[in-house]
Amino acid sequence: MVSKIKAANILAGTLAALKSKGKKIVFTNGCFDILHVGHVDYLSKARRLGDVLVIGLNTDSSVRKVKGKGRPINKESDRAKVLAALSSVDYVTLFSESTPEKLIMRLKPDVLVKGGDWKIRDIVGGDFVIKNGGKVKNIPYLKGYSTTSIIERSACRC
Repeated sequence: MVSKIKAANILAGTLAALKSKGKKIVFTNGCFDILHVGHVDYLSKARRLGDVLVIGLNTDSSVRKVKGKGRPINKESDRAKVLAALSSVDYVTLFSESTPEKLIMRLKPDVLVKGGDWKIRDIVGGDFVIKNGGKVKNIPYLKGYSTTSIIERSACRC
């Protein structure tokens, strides 16, 4: 499982070699703080859009920038290991910026995927992927599943 977790510079070379063999690279990103069935469903559907699924995972500092104080619940190394354990996931790499734009430009995926709450035109890195001959897709979320709602429900039970 740990071998699926790669630094971006190493992963870029791995993906270039896979692309040269005709493999289609799918990229998505997120915090994946408390993994739930909605995430598993989403990642499974994303994986079906190509041959290799790569997850750009927000570092702990990046999650705090995006989600605020008190997040993440789980540290980045644990979140990466849990994601790497999923059969639908081929590689996990971390990024510390607020958005994965630089990472997307480095990895050059064929397909960029986000959840259904994102409009195609608003998906960060989408213009780059399209300009390089790729596609941008959104996948509907399973209703009723979100990390924030899980945290809120947990807080009410204490």
